[in-house]
Amino acid sequence: MWASVHDELDRIVQKSLPHKSQITHFLPFTISRFTSRAKDERMTYTTDVVNEIKTTAHMSDEELGSEKPVEAAEDVIAPVEDTEVIKKIPPLTPIYWCEKMTATTFGETFADFFSQTLGFGYGATSTVLLSFFAVVLGGQLYVKSYWPNLFWLVMASSSVAGTLISDFIDRTLGWGYPLGMGVLLSILLVIIGIWKLTGESMNVAGAMTRKAEVFYWSTILVSNTLGTALGDFLSDSLNLGFGLGAGIIGGLLVICGILAYFTRVSHVLLFWVAFVLTRPFGATFGDLLTKSKEKGGLDLGTLKASMVILALFLICFAIEMYMLYKAKKAKAAKLAESEGDV
Repeated sequence: MWASVHDELDRIVQKSLPHKSQITHFLPFTISRFTSRAKDERMTYTTDVVNEIKTTAHMSDEELGSEKPVEAAEDVIAPVEDTEVIKKIPPLTPIYWCEKMTATTFGETFADFFSQTLGFGYGATSTVLLSFFAVVLGGQLYVKSYWPNLFWLVMASSSVAGTLISDFIDRTLGWGYPLGMGVLLSILLVIIGIWKLTGESMNVAGAMTRKAEVFYWSTILVSNTLGTALGDFLSDSLNLGFGLGAGIIGGLLVICGILAYFTRVSHVLLFWVAFVLTRPFGATFGDLLTKSKEKGGLDLGTLKASMVILALFLICFAIEMYMLYKAKKAKAAKLAESEGDV
């Protein structure tokens, strides 16, 4: 960042402004240019940017005139909580998608363990697990950094909530899978449309504002619900079987990956399509583990299947934590090297 500041100043001094009096006239414009760019990119800059320019030009506050660039820079620093950009979402790596599928699949099979194996019933299980989802989601919205444990806990519980909502639409309301999927798809498109109209960044990885994060998790919940309904439609209504159903969805996921890497199709669109598809893909894997052998499953039961899926998730999670550790260590080494150069 400092290099770009010095290069800009040197260019102005050497090519356009040979005299200090001219620097006094144009320096506020230069500072305004940098602070405006900071606002546009929603990045936080310190007053050291302005002070560095002043030091380089050997100028005092009085020589800068009445625009008071230091105060202008402080305006950029002052965060507005609703628009403060916070890094709370992991990057979209292959490990992310493995964690997503295992976390959401674990959420469904573990919910089945409570409602079916332990016999708590649909109503009691729904009340407890939806309440749990609301609590952990509140925690995720409250924190101001990426907490991997909390993030994936919300992701898993959103899968449970999506399963319960999908079952409510199909069984309690009696809408059936085609109508239910149509309604959920419409809700999903409305949420994404409103998100787009607000002007908030639709970035689905890394940093986002708190308002954008509300849209993000709302879309996550509806996507998981739609994915659950799609998976049930493929397995129950079309009777495709676990292998064929997983093969079709897996093929669609591969197509999404190819489009993301080799075309200019919107990555936001492809992300949400893939997100919806990973839900029935994971559910098919869960059914393969839990269903009886007569139905083509391995008959592990909901508890054993949940433990197998949890183990797979923990392996992926450990890899992510190792990658975060390596990135943090490399960043610290680079910072130490830059400080040594100064």
